[in-house]
Amino acid sequence: MEEHGEITILLHEWSEGKPRAIEQLFERVYPQLKQIAGSLLRGERPESQLQPTSVVNELFLKLIRQHSLRFEDREHFYSLSARLMRRVLVDHARSERSQKRDGGISVPFHEDLAGIEGKSIEMMDLDRVLEELEKLDGRKCRMVELRFFLGFTAEETAELLNTSKASVDRQLRFVRGWMYERLHSS
Repeated sequence: MEEHGEITILLHEWSEGKPRAIEQLFERVYPQLKQIAGSLLRGERPESQLQPTSVVNELFLKLIRQHSLRFEDREHFYSLSARLMRRVLVDHARSERSQKRDGGISVPFHEDLAGIEGKSIEMMDLDRVLEELEKLDGRKCRMVELRFFLGFTAEETAELLNTSKASVDRQLRFVRGWMYERLHSS
């Protein structure tokens, strides 16, 4: 069975309440999500207690706590995973900030976000900008989440969103500029 199809089948089985599907799904996606969490945490302060394993485990706990999840497909699962992972990081940043005046998680941007020039951005600022983007254009926000939070290639992002790679590239060029403006105007 092809991996993409298998993930979708496992998601549907999970939605139907089959407990074995959850275990199989987590086994299938755990390594990729842990790698993504690791890349998100590279810019964090060394003294932080947050580790990739704990981010992914918290993500899974948040997913399991949802009693009526219905996933349409892989894109839906990964989009929700990106949002929940972002929420874990934001919650952690808020917790650190409340304990320490200059706390927070600094996020190094993916090299493809050239408009940001690799500058680290506070997680809470990034979250604010992504929430604004979600209100304006949810599809573009999902592109950013898939491409830069979950580390999918432009081709994989296009496949998940049922569009062309050229469309993804074009829309993300616009979003990079828009995000840069929002992140550096305040």
